[in-house]
Amino acid sequence: MKKAIFIFISFISLALKAQQQQQNIKDGFYQNPIFAGDYPDPSIIRDGEDYYIVHSSFNYYPGLLIWTSKDLINWKPVTHALKKSVGSVWAPDLVKLNNKFYIYFPANETNYVVWADNINGPWSDPIDLKIGNIDPGHFTDEKGNRYLYFSNGSYVPLSKDGLAVSGESKQVYEGWKIPSEWSIECFCMEGPKVFKRGDYYYLTTAEGGTAGPATSHMVISARSKSPLGPWENSPYNPILRTNSASEKWWSKGHATLIDDVKGNWWMVFHGYENGYYNMGRQTLLQPVEWTKDGWYKMKEGIKTEDQIKKPAGESIKNNFTLSDTFTGEKLNPQWQFFDEYDSRRATFSVNGIKIKGKGTGIGQSSPLLCTPSDHSYTADVEVEIEGNASAGLVLFYDSKIFTGIAFDKENIMAILRVWQFPTVKGVNKKHLFLRLEKKQQVVNMFYSINGKDWLKIENSAEVSSFNHNALSGFMSLRIGLASVGEGSVTFSNFTYKPLPE
Repeated sequence: MKKAIFIFISFISLALKAQQQQQNIKDGFYQNPIFAGDYPDPSIIRDGEDYYIVHSSFNYYPGLLIWTSKDLINWKPVTHALKKSVGSVWAPDLVKLNNKFYIYFPANETNYVVWADNINGPWSDPIDLKIGNIDPGHFTDEKGNRYLYFSNGSYVPLSKDGLAVSGESKQVYEGWKIPSEWSIECFCMEGPKVFKRGDYYYLTTAEGGTAGPATSHMVISARSKSPLGPWENSPYNPILRTNSASEKWWSKGHATLIDDVKGNWWMVFHGYENGYYNMGRQTLLQPVEWTKDGWYKMKEGIKTEDQIKKPAGESIKNNFTLSDTFTGEKLNPQWQFFDEYDSRRATFSVNGIKIKGKGTGIGQSSPLLCTPSDHSYTADVEVEIEGNASAGLVLFYDSKIFTGIAFDKENIMAILRVWQFPTVKGVNKKHLFLRLEKKQQVVNMFYSINGKDWLKIENSAEVSSFNHNALSGFMSLRIGLASVGEGSVTFSNFTYKPLPE
């Protein structure tokens, strides 16, 4: 009965949130982002009336979560395409060719591919292409020959099955020259995507650096009669750019173009939200239009932060929520372990997910993480300790920086920028409830003996600096469940609730 009530409350909370978000949006319109939270480097395809998208998954495993939609606005998860840890996974490229699906991606100073006969999987283990560089962009010519472009403007030929490099790289594109007076992070050409329309192949890249000043990142376009160049830069470059730090969306770039079922064209890209840099790069959508002379540009009169008319397509139902009873038989799609996915650590039962302890501190524990989609929220979890383990509920950037609340068999502990210390001594409980309350950039921490009466500890944290510009790594601030030390921790009834702004 308790579980049923929990699920009902979680569903109502999700429905109310969706209703609140839509109250101020006109019928037939949407407002960015289409993925709130850390969903960078989007790569998208259309397969008939279905769209599929994947993002960089960095050090979070299982990785490469694929999503599907019929209208580019409402998305639901499909599956993770990457189970085996190969390092930090950057800018992937999702491809369908000859009724097979492929994802090309860089990690650990090489490039990999995974493939599947069906988008739902099973997906292959990663295959090392044994070539360096980053941001592979797959394309085929009119004869079906396969190639990969890379961030430096070079390409390599692929074998017919797409699972090996079959020749030497060739440099064919040098990018678009950025005016020297512009405030950018670096030239940093990256994210090449190639598609064909009419007589031309179009190469879309990013320049300016994905972080740094708000005005750094930008979308660049070039075209050619051949997919191998030479490339002519667009007279409309940069196609898209943040022009001022006063705008809502910063560092807009890394775009993929897609046509909808009615033949209209859209750009999917990412950007940081002004004031919420620690949420990571969020996925954004904006219409593009074609000129009479065959160039694409952003549709006139539309800003990224505007209410925008929705694309064509059916609005699918999506019951995706971060809340989780942990009573299923497998890990739900919102969850990823940091650095590795070791299925032997996790045991599933009607009582929750039992995670074997690891390391001597939270930074070494490979915590289980999910991606918050709101500026302000609460996150609660029921926790039970076995053996000589400790449990934590944290906001986790990486193994060197995190904050939150933890407990062992004796004490409640505060964690402030990795500094962990007893803040309430002598609690002497193995079963407790933990809560984080994030209001804008301030995090308050609570515990409860019975799950009803919450006690705030004296310690709070300010987390605006937990971001890439300060710490590097391209990570975001995620909610983490940590099991540390000898023994295990059972987590159940995780509840995520957005708070009003």
